[in-house]
Amino acid sequence: MRLLLTPGLLWFSAVGCGLLAGLYFAFSAFIMSSLGRIDQASGIAAMNAINVTIVRSLFMPIFLGTTLASLILVVMALLRRDEPGAAMILAGGVLYVVGMTGVTMACNVPLNDALAAVDPSTHEAATLWSRYLKDWTLWNHVRTVASTGACMFFIAAIAAR
Repeated sequence: MRLLLTPGLLWFSAVGCGLLAGLYFAFSAFIMSSLGRIDQASGIAAMNAINVTIVRSLFMPIFLGTTLASLILVVMALLRRDEPGAAMILAGGVLYVVGMTGVTMACNVPLNDALAAVDPSTHEAATLWSRYLKDWTLWNHVRTVASTGACMFFIAAIAAR
């Protein structure tokens, strides 16, 4: 079983990290700047719609599953430090859990919650939206880099094994 568990978790995590890195890259590269170019109320409404829809989509099982698989891989790497690829597994798992999941929960989700609570047509919304576009995108860049880096570490670990 162990012979299949580690490779299976590594492949699942590499693919999950890659999928999420691509999604986050799209938001960083053009989605957020596009939302910032339309009127404030429409931009806020669109982002709020995305935030509602994404948690009801296939995104969530991939997001949560990749986080769980990465956590399991971290534990396995710590327990089997001398095995080929263990350092890369550890690096990928920690980078993903801290740089993607941790940043999402500590930074992006609270920003999303604040955006959902504001009336899109108010002056308060204008101030929030301006700050949201900058702050959310900054933290999304971190998630993009973390997911990409974790994917690369997991692929390197697969190659090392």
